[in-house]
Amino acid sequence: MKLEDSIQYIKGIGPKKAAELNRLGIRNIYDLLIWFPRTYEDQSVLTPIASLQAGETAVVAGTILNLSEHRGGRRNMHILTAMIGDGTGFLQVTWFNQPYLKQQLKPGKRVFLSGKPSYAYGGRGQFAMNQIQSCHVLDEEEEPADSCGIQPVYSTTGHLNQKFFRKVMSGLLQMAIPLPNLLSEPMRKRLGLMERSKAFRAVHFPETMEELRAARRCLAFDELYLIQCGLILLRQQTQREKKGIRHLMNGRLVRQIIDTLPFQLTQDQQKAWRDVQQDMEQERPMRRLIQGDVGSGKTVIAMLALAKTVENGCQGALMAPTEILASQHYELLAARLAPLGMRVGLLSGRLTPKKREEVYRAITCHDLDIVVGTHALIQDAVQFARLGLVVTDEQHRFGIHQRAELEKRGSRMPDVLVMTATPIPRTMTLTVYGDLDVSLIRELPPGRKPVRTFLRRPDRRALIYRYVREQIWAGRQAYVVCPRIEQSEASPISSAEEVYDELRCGIFQGIPCGLLHGRMKAAEKEAVMRDFYQNRIKLLVSTTVIEVGVNVPNASIMVVEQAERFGLAQLHQLRGRIGRGPYASYCILISEMKTEASQARLHIMESTADGFELAEEDLKLRGPGQFFGSMQHGLPDLRIADVLNDLDILLQARQAAMENIRNQQLGTAREMLRMQYGRQFLHIIES
Repeated sequence: MKLEDSIQYIKGIGPKKAAELNRLGIRNIYDLLIWFPRTYEDQSVLTPIASLQAGETAVVAGTILNLSEHRGGRRNMHILTAMIGDGTGFLQVTWFNQPYLKQQLKPGKRVFLSGKPSYAYGGRGQFAMNQIQSCHVLDEEEEPADSCGIQPVYSTTGHLNQKFFRKVMSGLLQMAIPLPNLLSEPMRKRLGLMERSKAFRAVHFPETMEELRAARRCLAFDELYLIQCGLILLRQQTQREKKGIRHLMNGRLVRQIIDTLPFQLTQDQQKAWRDVQQDMEQERPMRRLIQGDVGSGKTVIAMLALAKTVENGCQGALMAPTEILASQHYELLAARLAPLGMRVGLLSGRLTPKKREEVYRAITCHDLDIVVGTHALIQDAVQFARLGLVVTDEQHRFGIHQRAELEKRGSRMPDVLVMTATPIPRTMTLTVYGDLDVSLIRELPPGRKPVRTFLRRPDRRALIYRYVREQIWAGRQAYVVCPRIEQSEASPISSAEEVYDELRCGIFQGIPCGLLHGRMKAAEKEAVMRDFYQNRIKLLVSTTVIEVGVNVPNASIMVVEQAERFGLAQLHQLRGRIGRGPYASYCILISEMKTEASQARLHIMESTADGFELAEEDLKLRGPGQFFGSMQHGLPDLRIADVLNDLDILLQARQAAMENIRNQQLGTAREMLRMQYGRQFLHIIES
């Protein structure tokens, strides 16, 4: 069998189980192999039930004495309860909303399970186990000792339990499936990396913790090495293989814009502009990221770069993630550049078919110098006469392949300028933006009022909203941000719908209120944001959809419900929606602060407004999470590497990738890039 073969033909997997695995993103053998365990249990020692300690994770083997089921709770959950004995005592075990387990858990069956026991009904003579980490029903011929040792624990779904994954993985790893090494044998030995096929076996079924650590290091290296190969190849393709447009030194238009700006560029802005100028004046295409905190003035640099390409006889394109943000960019550029003779157009999904065709023709005939738009810019009908510069705003909303689609709109490879207000910790920049040069803007322009942030408990809620109402009566507008869209019986989390109904019918009765969340249709969201932008809505209750692409200078106050549910970087992005006008602005974080950790984390928001510092703290506190998810860079999540703790591996992987690309010794890396990342790197794999 080959790595790209379908999982449906693996022993133990039929059409139904294949469909469940497909929902997890597992479609071929390689997908299954890299479905790594999320954790491990050292089950080498069984604990007699009589020796259990409440709150301490333990491994128990026993016989099911009886089984009962009933429904209960607010959501009428299915509850399955088993009494288990091992000759030393009894253990009551409960499963919630897993009725299918009744077919496996029969009286008389022997089970092997792990979890955290607690005292049953407050007594010390009997234990209950509601936090079950794993449960394995032993076959007739199977002894509890067979399940001991270091056991993998996989993320499961539906009927696919731990027993299924362990059995399928064990069978798969015994098959003769080619798992070629990504590095040459001398390089692998030099780096002290385990042989790849052994690493896969050891990471799923390690015999010792030392073997597991070595296997994990090997596979984490391979994962980061592949990504670095892709990013470096992408960078080299634009630097070596593609001819760009060599812009001349600054002319009259650029100087006029700088002279008429109502402010002086900060030192960071001046440095970023010098970087952009130097890149644009070279023949190789520019690939530069401007990474700046919220309100740091990145758009001014983009405007100067667009003017530079226009005065060199080229066209510029600016792509934004939302209609509202595209419209705001268009209004700013038209106001600044049209008086200087530059023709600025807007291409959005809201245009009538007739108007859209007119814009298409104007782009093709070079009757427009600068076009601002959303994803509409990468439609096949858009063909530029001479595209010289592509600017993408909020890069983390666009994948690499989407940026490449826009770059194809010109006959020559245009310069590319990427802007993001999402602070990326220094430890992550190499990995996330390995194909781009990076310019940082950390200073805020003079006159930008800092947002004062306050952390408050829920018992101050009435006073907080009274203050918000006073601010609205004084002419301001306000945001209220909630962690979820709708109410759930199973969770006490504040919902936007619930808070919206409570506020508009209560303390804000008579004040125009709006509701915004991700399940609304695009046209509905645009209409609500337009009304808020034009001051027809005074109070906007929203989820995190306002995190990016909303610029309402009159909004000066934000309340975040259950702030502990958000990451620091996310809270900072939300806070960046206010303080954009001349008014004093306030962000109020409401949280019960049940733990010292959540209290300390949120107090950081009160003490610093530096997004980069907050991003570093967030990374330490919450871990890297889905840093490669589609919302960040268009790459899938990391499967086994952790760039927060594996920075040394990342640097080694990048060095190895550069060395092998330089020596043209990529071996199987291109094929593995195709298999693991497919579309994300397709335009370099096939070049």
